[in-house]
Amino acid sequence: MITRIPSAALVAASLLLTGCGGGALAATDHTSAPPPASSSAPSPSSEISAEAAPRQLPGVGPKMLARIPAATEQVVLVTGRGEDSPLSTLALYERTDDGWEQTASWAAHNALKGWSDHHMAGDLRSPIGVYSLTDAGGLLKDPGTKLSYDHGSGFVSPGTGFEGEPLAGSFDYVIAINYNRQPGTSPLDWTRPLGSSRGGGIWIHVDHGGPTHGCVSIAETHMKELLRTLDPARHPVIVMGDAAALDH
Repeated sequence: MITRIPSAALVAASLLLTGCGGGALAATDHTSAPPPASSSAPSPSSEISAEAAPRQLPGVGPKMLARIPAATEQVVLVTGRGEDSPLSTLALYERTDDGWEQTASWAAHNALKGWSDHHMAGDLRSPIGVYSLTDAGGLLKDPGTKLSYDHGSGFVSPGTGFEGEPLAGSFDYVIAINYNRQPGTSPLDWTRPLGSSRGGGIWIHVDHGGPTHGCVSIAETHMKELLRTLDPARHPVIVMGDAAALDH
């Protein structure tokens, strides 16, 4: 059941205070048992060549990779330019028999002050981690996504951004990032499983030409493409953080 906040004005004011836009941390480590010890070193003929090895997500280290669920077949990879930078790149990857294959890459913005592995409300940093993507919505009608989509007037963003740019239209299309929110609800849902102090309302939304409060933003045409591509049957997640944090 979609949960809506009845007052659009209350929603808009709250968004400005707590982030860009409503679950529990989505990622669970999926580590494998270590292989049995061998009494002899493998022969060169048994080693896997670089050409034959599965393609991995570029810049993503083993600890972060281990947090991607085994069932996931779509990854939105957001790589920040630096720990304190609001500039990043969003790339879409699909799992194939040969490993991860990039299908799109776009310029993006993240939070004004960069990234944090312990996001707090009002810190103006985007949360580092791996989070599922289950719910979307927007001021404009569904562009053809397979995700649950809440179309309503609550998706408004008044005022101007950090660089004086107008925020109108930023929430024409949004995808909720399941950081400190309840999956399976509207992006406007105000449930905060970790508590309000840990922030929330972290979305992918339409870029307004400047840094965000905590969200990730891309151009509107790319938002529509991303919405049409993500498929809940493929268990999509977002892997996000600055380049150094991801390479762990």
